[in-house]
Amino acid sequence: MACRITELVLDCADPERLVAFWSGVLGYVEIGREDDGSIQIGPPGAGWGGPQPTLLLSPSGDPRRGKLPLHIDVNPTDRDQDAELERLLALGARPADVGQDDSVSWHVLADPEGNEFCLLRTRIQPL
Repeated sequence: MACRITELVLDCADPERLVAFWSGVLGYVEIGREDDGSIQIGPPGAGWGGPQPTLLLSPSGDPRRGKLPLHIDVNPTDRDQDAELERLLALGARPADVGQDDSVSWHVLADPEGNEFCLLRTRIQPL
């Protein structure tokens, strides 16, 4: 037996704002709300415990910003990296500098609250 990642939790100042952003990035939909203001998003029709992890946006008065010890990597599924970069920037992502140079094959970005994530080059098949 082994474990499986079922959800990723991201503390944030404005869960509604990040739900809109990450739902657009991942093609996720809202699947639940908690009494504490947390909002869970996941793949349409799959919900929690499906083949992909869900994302729980949890309100926090002191969310950690910038370089996290764990970050999210995303890959394009229906376009090349350049086109996906333009789409993510239009959704509200912005370029982030963590010391990378022009030789890397990925783009480091930040979501609307400054949480860093990477857009990788390889196009993968959607589930």
